[in-house]
Amino acid sequence: MKNRITSLTFVLALGSLSLSGIAMAQQAMTQPQVNSKLTEQGYTRIHDLKFKDGMWRAEAKSANGEKVHLRVDAKTGQVYPDEQVSKLSEQDIRASLESQGYTHVHDVDFDDGMWKAKADNPSGNKVKLKVDAGTGKVVAID
Repeated sequence: MKNRITSLTFVLALGSLSLSGIAMAQQAMTQPQVNSKLTEQGYTRIHDLKFKDGMWRAEAKSANGEKVHLRVDAKTGQVYPDEQVSKLSEQDIRASLESQGYTHVHDVDFDDGMWKAKADNPSGNKVKLKVDAGTGKVVAID
């Protein structure tokens, strides 16, 4: 009887993990949704659309005909063009990350329209972060 209860508990736990994984996957935008979002914002000739490092990436033509590299937040659809200028300094980013619970923040760098940093998350795990250049909020964790 004890083995049956243990087996049932294990099966239920696995089912719960699978369902939570499905729920998390459903929260992220799909490739067609990202393509549609970019088109709505005036981007054309969208290609090389792929999911990498917690964000969607693509190449496209901007409304003024310039070739741009884009990153798209997989949850919100916020578009980050590579030529974006940061409103925040490196010190602002460090302070923002610390206020969000990250520690040992290092290797902070602004590249392709987005801040990148390495840090320990609130659980103490080492993570690579992508940070919004306008708000200082983490938009992707690798």
